[in-house]
Amino acid sequence: MPKLKTKSGAKKRFKVTASGKVRAQAAFKRHCLEHKSPNMKRNARGMTTLCDADARIILKNWLRNA
Repeated sequence: MPKLKTKSGAKKRFKVTASGKVRAQAAFKRHCLEHKSPNMKRNARGMTTLCDADARIILKNWLRNA
């Protein structure tokens, strides 16, 4: 049976913390920023922790070796 590879796109988008949680960049910060409020853009800075249901999907399907 061949080794399972980590999806290279997921490698660039998600990080797994030491406790096993999955962190990702906040959404809605790429384009069309002129009509978004400064408060929304400020809150979308940095990384956020995914909820358990989403993290389970990411770890099972795309970050198998993490």
